[in-house]
Amino acid sequence: MSSRPLALITGASAGIGAEFARQLAAGGHDLALTARRGERLQALADELSAAHGVECLSVSADLAQPEGPRQVVDSISDRGRSIDVLVNNAGYAIAGHYHTTDWPDQARFLQVMVNAVCELSHRVLPGMRKAGGGKIVNVASLAGIVPGSAGHTLYAASKAFLIKFSESLAMESTAQGIRVQALCPGFTYSEFHDVVGTRDIVSKLPSWMWMQADEVVAYSLEQLAKPGSPVMAVPGRTNRLIAALSRKLPYGSAFRLVERRSGDFRRQD
Repeated sequence: MSSRPLALITGASAGIGAEFARQLAAGGHDLALTARRGERLQALADELSAAHGVECLSVSADLAQPEGPRQVVDSISDRGRSIDVLVNNAGYAIAGHYHTTDWPDQARFLQVMVNAVCELSHRVLPGMRKAGGGKIVNVASLAGIVPGSAGHTLYAASKAFLIKFSESLAMESTAQGIRVQALCPGFTYSEFHDVVGTRDIVSKLPSWMWMQADEVVAYSLEQLAKPGSPVMAVPGRTNRLIAALSRKLPYGSAFRLVERRSGDFRRQD
């Protein structure tokens, strides 16, 4: 059995999740990958296993189902492995205004974005505490720091939850050698906006507002490796400036600014 540390990455078939897989594999981690797109996931697992000589487990489970998180962890445990690094990256958004959506869709969204993150973290923590260390990365967003926008109504709320959850979890776990991070990227080149259906809107944003996925992940891992680094990791100078301004501006001013600009990055229908 491999003696390399194992990283579980959700939503690993593309974007930030796939980049976490690439960089962790290059750093000597075995991988357990889960995502909805099974063929792409297996192709990535085969690529990284061949390139880096690491073990790559493809874990089939639907995190939108209540039993999904348990199935993921049980599948890994059944193969005799424990989880040293957890990257809660799976996520998406539901475009449009809240009243135009169907509640079952929103309930599945909350299951993936909130419940699954909490349950996976809960299930891996005992093993990490027993081992005397581990890392949990919850991929939040700059959207969880600035005021919420019109459109994609639960997205910012779910990301703000992940930030607060990560902060509390870090306070409870640091003494046991467990690092917890809320990664808060801004606009990142990936398939996210194509899946959500907002590519036509966000493509009008200036290039200086965007980062590449490899830059986001490199910053995350760099911060994780630094003792005493902040729980909330905001990659990119532009994003850190936006985060700082949102905290320093009077709340009413920040709220009105986002209210006026929501149509620049969220679908309004």
